[in-house]
Amino acid sequence: MRAGSRLGSWELPAPPPLSQEPPPRMAETPQLQLFVKASEDGESVGHCPFCQRLFMVLLLKGVPFTLTTVDVKRALDVLKDFAPGAQLPVLLYNGEPKTDTVTIEDFLEDKLGPPMFPSLVPQYRESSLAGNDIFHKFSTYIKNPVPAQDEALQRNLLRALLNLDEFLSAPLEHELAHEPHLRASRRRFLDGDQLTLADCNLLPKLNIVQVVCQHYRRFGIPKDLQGVWRYLNSARETKEFRYSCPSSEEIVQAYRSVVRLLQ
Repeated sequence: MRAGSRLGSWELPAPPPLSQEPPPRMAETPQLQLFVKASEDGESVGHCPFCQRLFMVLLLKGVPFTLTTVDVKRALDVLKDFAPGAQLPVLLYNGEPKTDTVTIEDFLEDKLGPPMFPSLVPQYRESSLAGNDIFHKFSTYIKNPVPAQDEALQRNLLRALLNLDEFLSAPLEHELAHEPHLRASRRRFLDGDQLTLADCNLLPKLNIVQVVCQHYRRFGIPKDLQGVWRYLNSARETKEFRYSCPSSEEIVQAYRSVVRLLQ
């Protein structure tokens, strides 16, 4: 890391190859630099689910890249030479700037695909749709200025979490192919036992829901939603989620100015 008050950068190498085949020539390996939001200390990874999403994607791809945290209060001018006015995250791919999270994700999947890099596209379309309404309902609930509406908005959020739990608990087609009488899924993630693009999108948001609701509303994700908790706990066992995840304190601080405090 190059320490400093404005930027922090880490060179993240690819994991060791699993086979004995010779590594690709250096010229074939793209130069990647991901710019993400810094934490309050100006260097650690900050609260930004879109930044974490792309951080996870690059870790899963297994390609070497440089992670640069940007202190948005002091150092946004670092982007002015190649991506003026852009919002984080920003990717430099062989010196060419890429902006917009979904666009970057699609670009990486196109450029860093098989056979050199794993495909992260989910096998099932439903995996990409699961839980896609949770973060919106969470934001509406946690930022609600009218106390009388809290109960109804909390119910809406709980209903969305329950729908996710039902999806995670229902066996997928490939599970039933191996165990036709399986009644409850044992998979770790949305699409199976491997993280996919769907998880990179949902997990950062789901973690925010748990941390913020528990801290500010004394209401976390219910423990009886066993599928959701299996999913979260499985994610916390992976280096891709742990390395990219901001601290709970960072998330709490990020919401301090927008949450209506309980009386």
